[in-house]
Amino acid sequence: MSKPIVAIVGRPNVGKSTLFNVLAGEKISIVKDTPGVTRDRIYADVSWLNYDFTVIDTGGLEPETNDEILKHMRTQADIAIDTADVIVFVVDLKQGLVDNDFKVADILRRANKPVLLAVNKVDNFEKYQLDVYEFFNLGLGDPIPVSSASKLGIGDMLDQVVEHFNENAKEDEEEETPKIAIIGKPNVGKSSLINKILGENRVIVSDMAGTTRDAIDTMVKYDHKEYIFIDTAGLRRKSKIKEELERYSIIRTVTAIEKADVAVLMIDAVEGITEQDAKIAGIAHERGKGIIVAVNKWDAIEKDNKTMKNFMADIDTKLSYMLYAPKIFISAETGQRLNSLFEMIEMVLQNQALRVGTGVLNDILYEATALKQPPSDKGRRLRIYYITQVSIKPPTFVLFVNDKELMHFSYTRYIENKIRETFGFKGTPIHFITRERKEK
Repeated sequence: MSKPIVAIVGRPNVGKSTLFNVLAGEKISIVKDTPGVTRDRIYADVSWLNYDFTVIDTGGLEPETNDEILKHMRTQADIAIDTADVIVFVVDLKQGLVDNDFKVADILRRANKPVLLAVNKVDNFEKYQLDVYEFFNLGLGDPIPVSSASKLGIGDMLDQVVEHFNENAKEDEEEETPKIAIIGKPNVGKSSLINKILGENRVIVSDMAGTTRDAIDTMVKYDHKEYIFIDTAGLRRKSKIKEELERYSIIRTVTAIEKADVAVLMIDAVEGITEQDAKIAGIAHERGKGIIVAVNKWDAIEKDNKTMKNFMADIDTKLSYMLYAPKIFISAETGQRLNSLFEMIEMVLQNQALRVGTGVLNDILYEATALKQPPSDKGRRLRIYYITQVSIKPPTFVLFVNDKELMHFSYTRYIENKIRETFGFKGTPIHFITRERKEK
């Protein structure tokens, strides 16, 4: 089941980034709203009560004039409406209600999404109670007083955020159809691929309008199986500001990956693999999704007998943390190797859901530790007592050890490779959790 997405919206300098950092539990974006500073960490995973969700910070650009601010706020509101399950609209107690707050409130009210109004910079609830009530005028329900800087009222706000999750969860449970996200940088051919898949008559079933205005989740039937394709290509908004466009496409990508079981990363064969490709791939890897690397426009390249080998090597170098991802060379224009792409998707879906018996796992572990001794430090050696698989999507294993500090990253990688040698797990990341068990 995909994690719900919570978007934070608000004017510049109302404290969005501070709130985001408090929720993320670490200083990841510098709080001064300098253009581009918060760009790298746009999203963070948050746990509250028994809920896990993703928080997205929609904007940190500082427009020049009032008109610009409103235009930027509208873009933010649009991003939030497009992608989020719950929207947190942050306003500033110290600045009071301003005209732009009303305009954005109007857009959000019509969105049919749960909107929570957080009044920030309230460092004394009793003293400022009446000032908080002023924000009732926005017509977004009860204002929630918070102080991001002093971390006050955050818990009450999160209680209200997670109350809205259950409404969406019910719809999710019914959907067992595998979801496939086509991801990649703009103009790499994502739409062409989806159109090609749909253009084959045996495939098209229906268009389901997604929650978003641009991205349409499309139901596809292929070889008697149904899939939902999530298209992230819906960047119809032409933004003059490069950062805003980039931020928007990253948020879109995060949302699509979050909803998907398998992500197909499209790379432009003519351009080769870029830093932006690696960034997008990293998001899917980090979130434990199945992944396939599809090199598009392969038909447009002059080839000799080394071309494919060299291209593969380049991908492996730049995506060295995900050598498990299968690669396929396609053409969205001609439909070359579409059949193989579907076969690959099926394989990855199966590997994501693969469960391995505890007995077999411990045999592999025993053999692995016999072949290569676990690391030691200051005379103390790592002992791994036991391994068991606790979940799927992605396959997750718990290792019980005598001392967590001794469980070196490279040794975890070694055990992962041993498990992959036996079971493959091609196309899916594997997660490990290390637990300490006191020696008897």
